[in-house]
Amino acid sequence: MASTSSSCPLNDVVAAKSPPNSPNSSSSTRKACYAVLQSWVSQKFITGCVVLFPVAVTFFITWWFIQFVDGFFSPIYARLGIDLFGLGFITSLIFVFFIGMFASSWVGATVFWIGEWFIKRMPFVKHIYSASKQISTAISPDQNTTAFKEVAIIRHPRVGEYAIGFITSSVVLQRDEGDVGLCSVYVPTNHLYIGDVFLVNSEEIIRPNLSVRECIEIIISVGMTMPRVISPTVRIAPLSDDMHLDTII
Repeated sequence: MASTSSSCPLNDVVAAKSPPNSPNSSSSTRKACYAVLQSWVSQKFITGCVVLFPVAVTFFITWWFIQFVDGFFSPIYARLGIDLFGLGFITSLIFVFFIGMFASSWVGATVFWIGEWFIKRMPFVKHIYSASKQISTAISPDQNTTAFKEVAIIRHPRVGEYAIGFITSSVVLQRDEGDVGLCSVYVPTNHLYIGDVFLVNSEEIIRPNLSVRECIEIIISVGMTMPRVISPTVRIAPLSDDMHLDTII
């Protein structure tokens, strides 16, 4: 009887310390399952956003462009009693196509040259037109008039750091020690047509094996389309001392 009575308190202590079905254990299991479920839902939601974001941006820009272009000729069709969405957009595309054909001819080039001559003599308007024309020629498919001549990599802003840009023109810097050939390098800092212009020695410019269009894609994609390996092309010989500005631009 003594042994039986002495073992009862020990069993009570063990039972009190490790309850088989305690409320705390069930609550921890529910919290763990909820955390796993929340993590899984969040991961799938983020994945869905990543997939749909470029699609939504492309659709929004395309829809805005169609509405913008359609608005040029839609009022004309509205006055004629024709209400068909997209007809103004198609008319605008046909109009731009025929303008391109007309500008490619000798008569069209002459007409546009005369119009440009008048615009360049108008105050304030000539500055807007000149800046707009520089932007349009920068991405022109005509390689003879493109403003971005070559892709350039320069050391900027510190030694060991490089910036990618475009060579837009060349210039000769006259000094007492001798003339130095410089290249005007445009480095975009925000989007494509907002940036800084640097005059860099032509011998210190790295000319990579990238086309102008590939460099534009790299800048627009914030560097995500950058190739794994970039190799420099053959460097252009430095400008001689007897070369003038008119011969290198």
